[in-house]
Amino acid sequence: MAEKIDRALVPDVSAMSLATSEAGGPPSVRIVLLKGFDDQGFVFYTNLESRKGKHLLAQPKAALCFYWPPIDIQVRIEGNATRVMDAEADVYFASRPRPSQIGAWASRQSEPLDTPASLEERVARHEKEFEGRDVPRPDFWSGFRVWPERIEFWKNRPNRLHERHLYTRAGDRWKIETLYP
Repeated sequence: MAEKIDRALVPDVSAMSLATSEAGGPPSVRIVLLKGFDDQGFVFYTNLESRKGKHLLAQPKAALCFYWPPIDIQVRIEGNATRVMDAEADVYFASRPRPSQIGAWASRQSEPLDTPASLEERVARHEKEFEGRDVPRPDFWSGFRVWPERIEFWKNRPNRLHERHLYTRAGDRWKIETLYP
């Protein structure tokens, strides 16, 4: 599975599906962007007051899924989600383009929008508020790190005889299994 991804075929390899749920509620899935990964997990950022933010704060479990159709590979990750440290969120927020920083302040993510003009007014208000100075990270905006407990690599093969490899965390080691398709 050491295939190289052609960026012309898959322009944003960081796009991933994120599934969350509230306690006793149905799962909810959406696309987010992976912003980092290391030996501590996979990181993405969001408004903590969004539906996904609320889900993860109340029920800190997540599933991630990358799928790259041109090369017929899927990677699924399941694990616990924890907020990143404020300092880490500050560094990432400062690296974002200024319009995206203003957008984070202006958006009341996942809440009903009465008119497009309301959002435009909020953007203008925050542009004026932060004119001539750096835009600070809002307290309601941060990141989550998903600590993987399971990672499955899937490769499409003819006749639905797909290649599947499951890595399951066992303490500080990984148990590796090949699964039937």
